[in-house]
Amino acid sequence: MAGRDVRLIRGFAVLLGVAALALAGAAAAEGPSLDELAAAIVKVKANVPGDARSAQTLGTEREGTGTLIGGDGLVVTIGYLILEADRVELVTQAGQKVPAEVVGYDYESGFGLVRAMSKLPAKPLKLGDSAGVKVKDRVLALNHSGADNARPALVVSRRTFAGYWEYLLESAIFTAPPMLDWSGAALVTQDGRLVGIGSLIVNDPAEGENIGPGNMFVPIDDLKPVMADLLTQGKPATTPRPWLGINSEEVRGRLFVTRVQDGTPAAKAGLEKGDIILGVGGKPVSSLAEFYRTLWATGPAGVDVKLNVLQGVAPAEITVKSGDRYRWLKLNRSY
Repeated sequence: MAGRDVRLIRGFAVLLGVAALALAGAAAAEGPSLDELAAAIVKVKANVPGDARSAQTLGTEREGTGTLIGGDGLVVTIGYLILEADRVELVTQAGQKVPAEVVGYDYESGFGLVRAMSKLPAKPLKLGDSAGVKVKDRVLALNHSGADNARPALVVSRRTFAGYWEYLLESAIFTAPPMLDWSGAALVTQDGRLVGIGSLIVNDPAEGENIGPGNMFVPIDDLKPVMADLLTQGKPATTPRPWLGINSEEVRGRLFVTRVQDGTPAAKAGLEKGDIILGVGGKPVSSLAEFYRTLWATGPAGVDVKLNVLQGVAPAEITVKSGDRYRWLKLNRSY
Protein backbone atom coordinates (compact mmCIF):
# COMPACT_ATOMS: atom_id res chain seq x y z
CA MET A 1 0.00 0.00 0.00
CA ALA A 2 1.36 3.42 -0.94
CA GLY A 3 2.53 5.71 1.85
CA ARG A 4 0.01 8.36 0.83
CA ASP A 5 -2.86 5.85 1.15
CA VAL A 6 -1.63 4.80 4.60
CA ARG A 7 -1.59 8.43 5.72
CA LEU A 8 -5.11 8.95 4.39
CA ILE A 9 -6.42 5.90 6.23
CA ARG A 10 -4.74 6.96 9.46
CA GLY A 11 -6.16 10.45 9.01
CA PHE A 12 -9.66 9.06 8.61
CA ALA A 13 -9.23 6.92 11.71
CA VAL A 14 -8.26 9.94 13.83
CA LEU A 15 -10.98 12.16 12.40
CA LEU A 16 -13.66 9.51 12.80
CA GLY A 17 -12.63 8.89 16.39
CA VAL A 18 -13.14 12.58 17.06
CA ALA A 19 -16.36 12.52 15.05
CA ALA A 20 -17.78 9.67 17.10
CA LEU A 21 -17.11 11.51 20.35
CA ALA A 22 -18.47 14.76 18.96
CA LEU A 23 -21.65 13.11 17.68
CA ALA A 24 -22.25 11.32 20.95
CA GLY A 25 -21.78 14.51 22.92
CA ALA A 26 -23.90 16.58 20.59
CA ALA A 27 -26.71 14.05 20.66
CA ALA A 28 -26.74 14.09 24.44
CA ALA A 29 -26.67 17.88 24.65
CA GLU A 30 -28.72 19.04 21.67
CA GLY A 31 -30.78 16.24 20.24
CA PRO A 32 -31.82 12.60 20.55
CA SER A 33 -29.43 10.05 21.99
CA LEU A 34 -27.86 7.41 19.78
CA ASP A 35 -30.36 4.85 21.09
CA GLU A 36 -33.25 7.19 20.27
CA LEU A 37 -31.87 7.73 16.79
CA ALA A 38 -31.50 4.00 16.23
CA ALA A 39 -35.04 3.32 17.45
CA ALA A 40 -36.39 5.38 14.55
CA ILE A 41 -34.56 3.18 12.06
CA VAL A 42 -36.35 0.08 10.73
CA LYS A 43 -35.64 -2.71 8.31
CA VAL A 44 -37.67 -2.52 5.12
CA LYS A 45 -38.58 -5.83 3.47
CA ALA A 46 -40.40 -5.69 0.14
CA ASN A 47 -41.83 -8.36 -2.12
CA VAL A 48 -42.22 -7.54 -5.80
CA PRO A 49 -44.19 -9.60 -8.38
CA GLY A 50 -42.11 -11.49 -10.90
CA ASP A 51 -43.68 -9.61 -13.80
CA ALA A 52 -42.69 -6.19 -12.43
CA ARG A 53 -40.58 -4.06 -14.75
CA SER A 54 -37.84 -3.80 -12.12
CA ALA A 55 -37.83 -7.48 -11.10
CA GLN A 56 -35.08 -8.50 -13.51
CA THR A 57 -32.58 -5.87 -12.35
CA LEU A 58 -33.56 -5.34 -8.69
CA GLY A 59 -35.01 -8.75 -7.80
CA THR A 60 -38.33 -9.72 -6.27
CA GLU A 61 -37.21 -9.78 -2.62
CA ARG A 62 -35.52 -6.61 -1.39
CA GLU A 63 -34.23 -5.52 2.00
CA GLY A 64 -32.84 -2.26 3.28
CA THR A 65 -33.42 0.50 5.77
CA GLY A 66 -36.13 3.06 6.43
CA THR A 67 -36.38 6.04 8.78
CA LEU A 68 -39.48 7.04 10.72
CA ILE A 69 -40.25 10.70 9.96
CA GLY A 70 -43.94 10.98 10.89
CA GLY A 71 -46.00 10.27 13.98
CA ASP A 72 -48.50 8.43 11.78
CA GLY A 73 -45.92 5.78 10.94
CA LEU A 74 -44.55 7.50 7.82
CA VAL A 75 -41.18 6.06 6.82
CA VAL A 76 -38.80 7.34 4.16
CA THR A 77 -36.48 4.97 2.31
CA ILE A 78 -34.65 4.74 -0.98
CA GLY A 79 -37.23 4.21 -3.69
CA TYR A 80 -35.74 1.21 -5.47
CA LEU A 81 -36.41 -0.94 -2.40
CA ILE A 82 -40.18 -0.55 -2.69
CA LEU A 83 -40.53 0.12 -6.43
CA GLU A 84 -43.49 -1.91 -7.79
CA ALA A 85 -43.82 -3.76 -4.47
CA ASP A 86 -47.11 -5.45 -3.64
CA ARG A 87 -46.14 -6.26 -0.05
CA VAL A 88 -43.96 -4.35 2.43
CA GLU A 89 -43.01 -5.22 6.00
CA LEU A 90 -41.09 -3.17 8.54
CA VAL A 91 -38.99 -4.71 11.31
CA THR A 92 -38.24 -2.62 14.41
CA GLN A 93 -35.05 -2.70 16.48
CA ALA A 94 -36.85 -5.02 18.92
CA GLY A 95 -37.70 -7.45 16.13
CA GLN A 96 -41.37 -6.50 15.88
CA LYS A 97 -42.77 -7.08 12.38
CA VAL A 98 -45.20 -4.44 11.18
CA PRO A 99 -47.04 -4.55 7.83
CA ALA A 100 -46.75 -1.38 5.78
CA GLU A 101 -48.26 0.15 2.68
CA VAL A 102 -46.50 1.99 -0.11
CA VAL A 103 -47.42 5.68 -0.02
CA GLY A 104 -45.45 7.17 -2.87
CA TYR A 105 -42.43 7.05 -5.13
CA ASP A 106 -40.44 9.84 -6.80
CA TYR A 107 -38.20 8.71 -9.63
CA GLU A 108 -36.45 12.06 -10.05
CA SER A 109 -35.07 12.15 -6.51
CA GLY A 110 -35.15 8.43 -5.82
CA PHE A 111 -37.19 8.64 -2.60
CA GLY A 112 -39.88 6.23 -1.53
CA LEU A 113 -42.44 6.58 1.27
CA VAL A 114 -44.21 3.81 3.15
CA ARG A 115 -46.53 3.91 6.15
CA ALA A 116 -46.63 1.39 8.99
CA MET A 117 -50.11 -0.05 9.47
CA SER A 118 -49.70 -0.07 13.26
CA LYS A 119 -47.82 2.20 15.64
CA LEU A 120 -44.03 2.10 15.67
CA PRO A 121 -42.43 2.38 19.14
CA ALA A 122 -40.13 5.31 18.40
CA LYS A 123 -39.99 9.08 17.99
CA PRO A 124 -39.75 10.29 14.38
CA LEU A 125 -36.53 11.94 13.27
CA LYS A 126 -36.76 15.58 12.27
CA LEU A 127 -35.78 16.54 8.74
CA GLY A 128 -32.64 18.63 8.57
CA ASP A 129 -31.23 21.09 6.06
CA SER A 130 -29.14 19.08 3.61
CA ALA A 131 -28.18 22.26 1.72
CA GLY A 132 -26.18 23.22 4.80
CA VAL A 133 -24.15 19.99 4.81
CA LYS A 134 -20.60 20.85 3.78
CA VAL A 135 -17.42 19.00 2.90
CA LYS A 136 -15.55 17.90 6.06
CA ASP A 137 -18.75 17.87 8.14
CA ARG A 138 -18.94 15.00 10.62
CA VAL A 139 -22.04 12.90 10.22
CA LEU A 140 -23.46 9.58 11.35
CA ALA A 141 -24.82 6.82 9.12
CA LEU A 142 -27.33 4.37 10.59
CA ASN A 143 -28.97 1.32 9.11
CA HIS A 144 -31.36 -1.29 10.47
CA SER A 145 -28.53 -3.09 12.31
CA GLY A 146 -28.94 -0.79 15.32
CA ALA A 147 -26.91 1.59 17.45
CA ASP A 148 -23.93 -0.74 17.78
CA ASN A 149 -23.41 -0.57 14.03
CA ALA A 150 -23.82 3.19 13.61
CA ARG A 151 -20.97 4.53 11.49
CA PRO A 152 -19.35 7.95 11.96
CA ALA A 153 -18.30 9.38 8.61
CA LEU A 154 -17.05 12.53 6.94
CA VAL A 155 -18.67 14.36 4.07
CA VAL A 156 -15.95 14.22 1.42
CA SER A 157 -17.72 15.91 -1.49
CA ARG A 158 -20.93 17.60 -2.68
CA ARG A 159 -21.39 17.31 -6.43
CA THR A 160 -23.57 16.26 -9.33
CA PHE A 161 -24.29 12.57 -9.62
CA ALA A 162 -25.49 11.09 -12.92
CA GLY A 163 -26.77 7.51 -12.83
CA TYR A 164 -26.82 5.21 -15.83
CA TRP A 165 -30.60 4.75 -15.47
CA GLU A 166 -31.62 8.28 -16.64
CA TYR A 167 -31.14 9.77 -13.17
CA LEU A 168 -29.49 12.98 -12.04
CA LEU A 169 -28.88 14.63 -8.66
CA GLU A 170 -27.49 18.14 -8.75
CA SER A 171 -25.89 18.07 -5.28
CA ALA A 172 -25.49 14.54 -3.94
CA ILE A 173 -23.79 13.93 -0.59
CA PHE A 174 -20.72 11.69 -0.67
CA THR A 175 -19.26 10.27 2.55
CA ALA A 176 -16.39 8.04 3.62
CA PRO A 177 -15.56 5.49 4.88
CA PRO A 178 -18.40 3.40 3.49
CA MET A 179 -21.34 1.72 5.20
CA LEU A 180 -21.67 -1.65 3.50
CA ASP A 181 -25.42 -2.07 4.09
CA TRP A 182 -26.25 1.31 2.57
CA SER A 183 -29.65 0.95 0.90
CA GLY A 184 -31.98 3.42 2.61
CA ALA A 185 -29.51 4.14 5.45
CA ALA A 186 -30.07 7.38 7.37
CA LEU A 187 -27.48 10.17 7.28
CA VAL A 188 -27.75 12.24 10.46
CA THR A 189 -26.09 15.48 11.55
CA GLN A 190 -24.66 16.23 14.98
CA ASP A 191 -27.98 17.59 16.21
CA GLY A 192 -29.79 14.37 15.25
CA ARG A 193 -31.53 15.60 12.11
CA LEU A 194 -31.99 13.51 8.97
CA VAL A 195 -30.16 15.02 5.97
CA GLY A 196 -29.79 12.12 3.54
CA ILE A 197 -30.88 8.64 2.54
CA GLY A 198 -28.37 6.05 1.37
CA SER A 199 -28.44 5.08 -2.29
CA LEU A 200 -25.11 3.61 -3.42
CA ILE A 201 -21.58 2.57 -2.62
CA VAL A 202 -19.10 4.33 -4.92
CA ASN A 203 -15.40 4.04 -5.66
CA ASP A 204 -14.73 7.78 -5.94
CA PRO A 205 -16.53 9.58 -3.10
CA ALA A 206 -13.91 12.34 -2.97
CA GLU A 207 -13.55 13.48 -6.56
CA GLY A 208 -9.90 13.56 -7.54
CA GLU A 209 -8.73 11.97 -4.27
CA ASN A 210 -7.84 8.30 -3.87
CA ILE A 211 -9.34 7.57 -0.44
CA GLY A 212 -11.10 4.31 -1.26
CA PRO A 213 -14.84 3.62 -1.45
CA GLY A 214 -17.64 5.61 0.13
CA ASN A 215 -21.39 6.15 -0.04
CA MET A 216 -23.69 8.41 -2.00
CA PHE A 217 -26.68 9.81 -0.11
CA VAL A 218 -29.71 11.52 -1.65
CA PRO A 219 -30.19 14.92 0.05
CA ILE A 220 -33.36 15.09 2.14
CA ASP A 221 -34.06 18.57 0.75
CA ASP A 222 -35.01 16.87 -2.53
CA LEU A 223 -37.93 15.19 -0.74
CA LYS A 224 -39.46 18.35 0.66
CA PRO A 225 -40.89 19.85 -2.58
CA VAL A 226 -42.67 16.60 -3.51
CA MET A 227 -43.70 15.38 -0.05
CA ALA A 228 -47.28 16.65 -0.25
CA ASP A 229 -47.76 15.16 -3.71
CA LEU A 230 -46.41 11.78 -2.65
CA LEU A 231 -48.75 11.74 0.33
CA THR A 232 -51.85 12.63 -1.69
CA GLN A 233 -51.32 10.99 -5.07
CA GLY A 234 -48.31 8.70 -4.81
CA LYS A 235 -46.08 10.59 -7.22
CA PRO A 236 -45.07 14.18 -8.05
CA ALA A 237 -47.72 16.41 -9.61
CA THR A 238 -45.15 18.03 -11.88
CA THR A 239 -45.14 17.31 -15.62
CA PRO A 240 -43.10 14.13 -16.17
CA ARG A 241 -39.82 14.36 -18.05
CA PRO A 242 -39.27 12.61 -21.38
CA TRP A 243 -37.96 9.09 -20.78
CA LEU A 244 -36.23 6.76 -23.24
CA GLY A 245 -35.68 3.50 -21.32
CA ILE A 246 -31.93 3.02 -21.74
CA ASN A 247 -28.89 2.51 -19.57
CA SER A 248 -25.83 4.50 -20.63
CA GLU A 249 -22.18 4.65 -19.63
CA GLU A 250 -19.82 7.58 -20.00
CA VAL A 251 -16.33 6.58 -21.19
CA ARG A 252 -13.78 9.27 -22.07
CA GLY A 253 -16.34 11.73 -23.32
CA ARG A 254 -18.44 9.21 -25.22
CA LEU A 255 -21.83 7.86 -24.17
CA PHE A 256 -22.35 4.17 -24.82
CA VAL A 257 -25.77 2.53 -24.65
CA THR A 258 -25.26 -0.48 -22.37
CA ARG A 259 -28.87 -1.71 -22.20
CA VAL A 260 -32.17 -1.07 -23.91
CA GLN A 261 -35.13 -2.22 -21.83
CA ASP A 262 -37.81 -4.23 -23.60
CA GLY A 263 -40.97 -2.40 -24.57
CA THR A 264 -39.52 1.05 -23.91
CA PRO A 265 -39.57 4.05 -26.27
CA ALA A 266 -35.90 3.47 -27.15
CA ALA A 267 -36.51 -0.17 -28.01
CA LYS A 268 -39.47 0.71 -30.22
CA ALA A 269 -37.38 3.32 -32.05
CA GLY A 270 -34.58 0.87 -32.83
CA LEU A 271 -31.90 2.03 -30.42
CA GLU A 272 -29.52 -0.83 -29.61
CA LYS A 273 -26.92 -1.86 -27.05
CA GLY A 274 -23.53 -0.64 -28.22
CA ASP A 275 -24.85 2.49 -29.93
CA ILE A 276 -22.95 5.68 -29.13
CA ILE A 277 -25.02 8.78 -28.35
CA LEU A 278 -23.42 11.82 -29.96
CA GLY A 279 -26.10 14.44 -29.42
CA VAL A 280 -29.73 15.38 -28.92
CA GLY A 281 -31.41 17.39 -31.68
CA GLY A 282 -28.05 18.28 -33.16
CA LYS A 283 -26.60 19.45 -29.82
CA PRO A 284 -23.45 17.45 -28.96
CA VAL A 285 -23.31 15.74 -25.56
CA SER A 286 -20.25 14.21 -23.93
CA SER A 287 -21.35 13.41 -20.37
CA LEU A 288 -24.34 11.73 -18.78
CA ALA A 289 -25.32 14.92 -16.96
CA GLU A 290 -25.14 16.93 -20.19
CA PHE A 291 -27.15 14.26 -22.00
CA TYR A 292 -29.93 14.22 -19.41
CA ARG A 293 -30.21 18.00 -19.17
CA THR A 294 -30.39 18.29 -22.95
CA LEU A 295 -32.90 15.45 -23.21
CA TRP A 296 -35.17 16.87 -20.52
CA ALA A 297 -35.05 20.33 -22.12
CA THR A 298 -36.75 18.98 -25.27
CA GLY A 299 -40.19 19.10 -23.62
CA PRO A 300 -42.52 16.94 -21.52
CA ALA A 301 -42.93 13.18 -21.67
CA GLY A 302 -44.34 12.24 -25.06
CA VAL A 303 -42.23 14.68 -27.06
CA ASP A 304 -40.32 13.36 -30.08
CA VAL A 305 -36.61 13.26 -29.26
CA LYS A 306 -34.11 13.26 -32.11
CA LEU A 307 -30.99 11.37 -31.04
CA ASN A 308 -27.76 11.68 -33.00
CA VAL A 309 -26.09 8.29 -32.65
CA LEU A 310 -23.34 6.14 -34.06
CA GLN A 311 -24.58 2.64 -34.92
CA GLY A 312 -21.53 0.60 -35.82
CA VAL A 313 -19.58 2.95 -38.06
CA ALA A 314 -22.60 4.76 -39.48
CA PRO A 315 -23.93 8.00 -37.97
CA ALA A 316 -27.72 8.14 -37.79
CA GLU A 317 -30.57 10.21 -36.44
CA ILE A 318 -33.14 8.20 -34.53
CA THR A 319 -36.41 9.77 -33.50
CA VAL A 320 -37.71 8.40 -30.22
CA LYS A 321 -41.29 9.02 -29.12
CA SER A 322 -40.44 9.58 -25.46
CA GLY A 323 -42.55 8.09 -22.71
CA ASP A 324 -43.68 8.60 -19.14
CA ARG A 325 -41.73 6.29 -16.88
CA TYR A 326 -44.50 6.24 -14.27
CA ARG A 327 -46.91 4.76 -16.82
CA TRP A 328 -44.40 2.13 -17.90
CA LEU A 329 -43.77 0.96 -14.34
CA LYS A 330 -46.43 -1.27 -12.81
CA LEU A 331 -47.26 0.94 -9.85
CA ASN A 332 -51.02 0.44 -9.72
CA ARG A 333 -50.65 -2.57 -7.43
CA SER A 334 -48.99 -0.54 -4.72
CA TYR A 335 -50.89 2.78 -4.73
